[in-house]
Amino acid sequence: MSRKAINRIKVVLVEKNLSSKWLAEQLGKNEATISRWCTNDVQPTLNTLASIAELLGVQITDLINKEHK
Repeated sequence: MSRKAINRIKVVLVEKNLSSKWLAEQLGKNEATISRWCTNDVQPTLNTLASIAELLGVQITDLINKEHK
């Protein structure tokens, strides 16, 4: 079974020319945690997703793959 891409954190980081290391530092999280979010192994909480959106200057909906079913 293939893993569905629920969040677009990695895509938005690339669009903004930012690294997962930068995001980890901003959020005070481990880089491995950010990596798991970026590969959709696990999902951040809604509160964390809101913090990521604020840091990246995007709407929270921009971080969610709208085609996920």
